[in-house]
Amino acid sequence: MDLVWDVVDQGRRATVDLLHGHEIDHSAPFSPDVPEDLRNWLPDLFDRFPIILPWEKPKPVDPALHNVWILENTAFRTPASGDHRPELAELQDANAAKPKMASEPGQTTQSVQPGSGGWEVEFVAAYFIKNSGKGLAHATASLVKQLNVDDHDEATKKRISARLEAFIDSVLPNRTVRISIDNKEEQTLGPSSYSGLSSGLLQLHFPPSAPQIQSNALTLPPPFGLPSTTVFAEEQGWGIISDIDDTIKVTQSTSPIGILKTTFTVETPQPITGMPELYVHIQRTLTLQPSTNTNTSTTQQPNPPPFFYLSASPYNLYPFLLHFRNTHYPPGTIILRDASWQNLGGLIASLQQNTQAYKADRMTKIHSWLPHRKFVCLGDSTQSDPEAYGEMARKYPGWIRAVFIRKVVGIAGMDERVKNAAGRFERAFEGLERGLWHVFTEPGELAGRVDELARDGEAMVGGE
Repeated sequence: MDLVWDVVDQGRRATVDLLHGHEIDHSAPFSPDVPEDLRNWLPDLFDRFPIILPWEKPKPVDPALHNVWILENTAFRTPASGDHRPELAELQDANAAKPKMASEPGQTTQSVQPGSGGWEVEFVAAYFIKNSGKGLAHATASLVKQLNVDDHDEATKKRISARLEAFIDSVLPNRTVRISIDNKEEQTLGPSSYSGLSSGLLQLHFPPSAPQIQSNALTLPPPFGLPSTTVFAEEQGWGIISDIDDTIKVTQSTSPIGILKTTFTVETPQPITGMPELYVHIQRTLTLQPSTNTNTSTTQQPNPPPFFYLSASPYNLYPFLLHFRNTHYPPGTIILRDASWQNLGGLIASLQQNTQAYKADRMTKIHSWLPHRKFVCLGDSTQSDPEAYGEMARKYPGWIRAVFIRKVVGIAGMDERVKNAAGRFERAFEGLERGLWHVFTEPGELAGRVDELARDGEAMVGGE
């Protein structure tokens, strides 16, 4: 069977190379380097990227052919006059420089002026061509073999195939999608990039009817159009930034095979014991009640902390991680890596390479949205969470009020003597107050510290 797949695959690739070889970028410049040992057996996906000519204008998605996910997000207040945010200005300038389609019926053109009390939100969307994946069976067979899945375990093979589909389907560049926001206004997202993603700041032109609202693609009902929930976060209050793997979800491996096994074969991903209860406690305890919040814009209702789940996992895992978060943890924005690679080994590389720089970049963006909130950061010792959180605490003094790092033990492929060494944490948080960060093994250790943060926060708010 493998021989048949090889012959078919080689023939298909030869045909594509003959017809379009000079137009396809086989080097995948948007990808981290794929380790050579993974290239040897993980299937190539170079034809996931349709050829788009430079002079082609953006086009709207076709509901009969395309699939769009709109990722959940967090809205923030338009900065008041005098509230200078250089990073936000850079995002707005980049957004304004993107190519636009001609005005469409119902397109919003009104702008929100600084200090008007309006709302802005970054919408991220992923675009695919429906049922376009080439070699899904081959990719599935490769993983089944390498992960030593029983040939008779049809349930696991079916699960691998379903989770691989988002990695195999062709991404859709240079497309736009019309969305309805809370059934109150319509706006356009896109155009999508070479890697099939679009991100852009939108201004909302209506007062929110609830703490959360939904947006959906007008012509793509679920499951083809994954809708989005927007959470509204006021200027003041608390906020949470959390890693996912081995912080709130059991992964327990840093080896390529171990990560693939956890990602694609585990029937139901498991939360870290005690972490769901801790996050509920954090959400409840750090919610500012009307009686303790002197900000007049939020005195009519509680002000809960927005959650940001920041992971180095690729965006292809969004539905998988969204279901996990919905099952075990408070709502919040899931921020994933916009990696785009042409070999499944890129999944491993994206999880392991340059994670500190990636997380620092995304946290800079969060700071540009909510610089006046006080943040609590949670991560683990397997990768670079301590270094990323320490870097941001030094960059924005007073913005991060607590860092909690889970000391992970018994994990395959990790040198615990290095990763869990006291000196490592001292270096990561060098120059910061010792009370800012805490390394823990049991989530229950943190409940009292969260209570203390809430008391300190009430004292600070009362003195403002």
